[in-house]
Amino acid sequence: MSDLIDDAPEGVNAPEYTVSELSGAVKRVIEDGFGHVRVRAEVGRVSRPRSGHVYLDLKDDKAVLNAIIWKGVASRLRVPPEEGMEVVATGRMTTYAGQSRYQLIIERIAPAGVGALMAQLEKLKAKLNAEGLFAPERKQAPPFLPEVIGVVTSPSGAVIRDILHRLGDRFPRQVLLWPVAVQGEKCATEVSSAIRGFNALPADGPVPRPDVLIVARGGGSVEDLWGFNEEPVVRAAAESAIPLISAVGHETDTTLIDHAADRRAPTPTAAAEMAVPVRSELLATLAMLDERRAGAMARGLSDRRQRLRDLARALPRPEQILAERRQRLDAAGERLPLALRSLTTQRRVGLERVGGRLSPGLLRRRTEVMAARLHGLATRLDPDRLIDLPKRRDRLEGLARVLESLSYKGALQRGFAVVRGEDAVVSRAAKISAGEMLEIEFSDGKVTARAGGDAPDLPRPKRKAPPKPKDDGGQGSLF
Repeated sequence: MSDLIDDAPEGVNAPEYTVSELSGAVKRVIEDGFGHVRVRAEVGRVSRPRSGHVYLDLKDDKAVLNAIIWKGVASRLRVPPEEGMEVVATGRMTTYAGQSRYQLIIERIAPAGVGALMAQLEKLKAKLNAEGLFAPERKQAPPFLPEVIGVVTSPSGAVIRDILHRLGDRFPRQVLLWPVAVQGEKCATEVSSAIRGFNALPADGPVPRPDVLIVARGGGSVEDLWGFNEEPVVRAAAESAIPLISAVGHETDTTLIDHAADRRAPTPTAAAEMAVPVRSELLATLAMLDERRAGAMARGLSDRRQRLRDLARALPRPEQILAERRQRLDAAGERLPLALRSLTTQRRVGLERVGGRLSPGLLRRRTEVMAARLHGLATRLDPDRLIDLPKRRDRLEGLARVLESLSYKGALQRGFAVVRGEDAVVSRAAKISAGEMLEIEFSDGKVTARAGGDAPDLPRPKRKAPPKPKDDGGQGSLF
């Protein structure tokens, strides 16, 4: 820089330099003097153009330092810098001649003092993942159109206003707000209690139970969002029986509740969009479907009507179907008298032919032949056998009386009865089962009865002595 300093007295012509020469000299001085530096500062303005580079300000309470993170370095950052974050940036100093400013080209950047927190976060994440809290099969789909939406967030921030505004634009629903602290020491306790509190509401209680939950917070530093990384919050989100949408921080922010939630929204506004469909789009879809239904029904009826006309043309006319039958009937009617006369003639000829063979002489001869045969049979009969017929008749009548006396019909006439079971006659009471159907035959008919249990012994009426048997001509009786 000394070669650019002019020691000539005032008023003497000094050497002239171009702006580029001065800028180049300043650039060499800065790069040589501050080739590699580490700066601890707070992140100010952050810009991310389409090129992929990141432009940001590093500041403290007295000064601001412009900084750049080139695209290749920015893509490898685990924690992208956000406004308000305290960081430690490592890089080299240089200048930007186009705007006469110096700046820091950042090669590495990390949150200041969060190294231990990040290590703790990774350890907790691995533990919960091993328990299956982040497993995809645990996640449940939110309802298509919830009636009640529960929101866990701060009541005074812009988040709840953004959610309500977005729900009103898409499909207004009933919203229940559970106010919580979204950063600080109380954050984890209040958020986990709110999730469990919503799940504990009865389905038919005075306070309606939400159909879906939204846990939301705006962007912030790692320390600001740390409450959503704590284990009680993650476990409450994983155990929630109500589908839960996580919307913590900006799109680049990631917390452990995002892994445990059923859905992760990049912003609170996006969470509202996930929760409900667009009412106007549903109405348009319904109108389109109704139009398609009406068109399909009209086309279906038209096609069936045309098909019916085509089939009707292929059918013959009724008069065509009956014409041939009428003609056959007329022809048969014309042939009927002639056929009757012909049949009568044939029957008359046949009768005359048979009648010609019948004559009084033929009948007389047949009578004489039959009489001769009867006379021959009569001469062959034995007279002794004819004389013995009365004795045989008496013997037959005696056998008939014996048969009648042996028949059970006589016993029925004397007051006895026959008891039959399902298969045969029952001769002993021990063979009858309780409840068995019985048939009892008397002299004048049959009746059915059901057997009961054991009957008590009852006095029996005295029987009259049977009458003495009459003289049956020496035949005798079996009773």
